[in-house]
Amino acid sequence: MERNNLYPVFLKVRNLEVLIIGGGFVAEEKLTFLLKSSPDANVTMVSPLFRKGTLAIAETGHVKRIEDSYNIKYLEGKHMVVATTDSPEVNIQVYHDCRAQSKLVNVADNPPYCDFYMGGIVTKGNVKVAISTNGKSPTTAKRLRQFFEDVIPENIDYLVKNLNVYRKKIKGNFEQKVEILNEFTKGLVEKV
Repeated sequence: MERNNLYPVFLKVRNLEVLIIGGGFVAEEKLTFLLKSSPDANVTMVSPLFRKGTLAIAETGHVKRIEDSYNIKYLEGKHMVVATTDSPEVNIQVYHDCRAQSKLVNVADNPPYCDFYMGGIVTKGNVKVAISTNGKSPTTAKRLRQFFEDVIPENIDYLVKNLNVYRKKIKGNFEQKVEILNEFTKGLVEKV
């Protein structure tokens, strides 16, 4: 059986500079999901043309738009890059330019040219669940996202906040606190 060896992390993208190269439908999709998860993300988009929908979404966040074709100069100061142009040659050039500068890069719909994938995400208050299919099936990630949106209770954020307060008041060493919290939260995963 093949194994997913990706290491999941949760990035504070408000502290990073993100570059999206392209202004078409795929760029719009990537921008939409990025801003949905992290509305305070700092994003620059470079494209000779932008879809109207992309422009509308860009207005909702901290998105700088540059009307131009890709140029390596646009990588300066960027931490993460997403290439979404309709030119495979340009996207692969972006990949090689990013790798030469040790920048994280995702070439949309081309897993061999990705350092990271933008998977399915479920957010309920302070709780966030990320789903990856190792770049194999975005549709499966979407369905799993819908499943988790349904099964994670709406009041989960209330529980998380109260458990944080409770955790600070528990007496004992680390192992004792973990045991108490495990007992307290086991109802979250019990099968009905």
